[in-house]
Amino acid sequence: MEPPLLPTLLLHLLLLSTTITTTFSASAPPLRPTPSPTSSPTPPKSTTPKTPSPTSSLTPPKSTTPKIPSPISSPTPPNSSTPKTPSSPSSSSLDPKQLRALQSLNIPTSKDPCTQPSLLPPNTTLCDSSKPFRHILSLRLANCSDDVALSFTALKSLSTLQSLQFFNCPIAPIRFPADLVASLHSFTCINSLRRLTGVWLARLQNLTDLTVSNVQVNASGPFVILGNMKKLRSVTISHANLTGSIPRHLNLNLTHIDFSGNKLQGKIPSSITLLENLESLNLSSNSFNGEIPTSFGDLISLKNVSLASNSLSGAIPESMSAIPGLVHVDLSSNQLNGTIPKFLSDMKSLKHLNLANNDFHGVVPFNVSFINKLAVFKISRNSNLCYNHSVLSSKLKLGISPCDKHGLPMSPPPAKGDSSADDSSDSDYDDSDGDDSDQKKDRHHGPSKVVLGVAIGLSSIVFLIIFLVLLSKWCG
Repeated sequence: MEPPLLPTLLLHLLLLSTTITTTFSASAPPLRPTPSPTSSPTPPKSTTPKTPSPTSSLTPPKSTTPKIPSPISSPTPPNSSTPKTPSSPSSSSLDPKQLRALQSLNIPTSKDPCTQPSLLPPNTTLCDSSKPFRHILSLRLANCSDDVALSFTALKSLSTLQSLQFFNCPIAPIRFPADLVASLHSFTCINSLRRLTGVWLARLQNLTDLTVSNVQVNASGPFVILGNMKKLRSVTISHANLTGSIPRHLNLNLTHIDFSGNKLQGKIPSSITLLENLESLNLSSNSFNGEIPTSFGDLISLKNVSLASNSLSGAIPESMSAIPGLVHVDLSSNQLNGTIPKFLSDMKSLKHLNLANNDFHGVVPFNVSFINKLAVFKISRNSNLCYNHSVLSSKLKLGISPCDKHGLPMSPPPAKGDSSADDSSDSDYDDSDGDDSDQKKDRHHGPSKVVLGVAIGLSSIVFLIIFLVLLSKWCG
């Protein structure tokens, strides 16, 4: 006796739908959960350039309103010579003449700025402890209003000043009385006084600390300004449109030099290496050419050096290995060539090394442990430079190619438009891996969802047909 036709048909349709569903479900990879916007990792902090302060200048150029310099983070100059607060302040009040002078400058003051300096933010004063009246030693003016006017008479009453600082005070240039010129030891002018001349600055011959940044300075060269400043210890003249060349004779007691972001040109004079007390040198973003002086290693006190964004050529001088305390080295964006010297890896204090965008060639002489100890390491955009893949991992994302058996790059390095670690962060080092494979998987999710949807749709149609046949059979 033959089995009934309808149950057999229903059984075959059920088996067919089950087979289709199982097949398509097995071929579709599991769906990955979409990360929540709130769970996305926080991007790394960038070293955005900052506005320089009297005690900070170099950072490549630490540009917009600079931390001096700009492309790079910058070394910090020595402390300003702002007078210290007296250890045992007197109870006496400020000299009435000086109080009236402050009031005449339209500077908000308390009844006694010496004992209540907190009432003057962001302007601050520092006084001595003399009797019967105290005198102002330091005056800081910031974010000045348009009605601030520094009259000659008022400044004459403030001739005890040893430190005068202007921050964001675009007031008209002022004329200093002779007594004030003689008493000033520290002068800071950042984005203030509109425009200065070299002759005007040169009058301040007793300065130990000079900081001028984001101010147009009309001078034929630094020597016009610095020639007679025999006591100078720290000088910053940055982003000032300064022209000319570096003087061959500088004060041997200088500990900080920052001429970044100007239009200086010519060679870096070898005489600069006579400055044995120099701790910070920033000549970035100028038009210097020629080679780095071979006697550069004579700068035995140097901790921070930035020669970035010039037209320097030649090799890194071997004498640099004699500088024991180097922390920050930025030679990027020049035309330096030759091989990268291995002695750099022996510098125990080194934390920042940027050699990107030059013409170095050969094999990178560093291992993973050296690179890991650095806060910043950049060597990309050196087209003939490569790394030993048995020593360094591609996960470091150095922005250069691995070497072949002849020590040459195996493939062209990433183009400048590519997103390399050099361009996106302070350090080339990157622990992330598997990004490319994850992107491929993400791209595969689209077709998998479509196939799964078709399988579910076909199964639904089969079950609908079975239901209709059963319904018609039951009704019949």
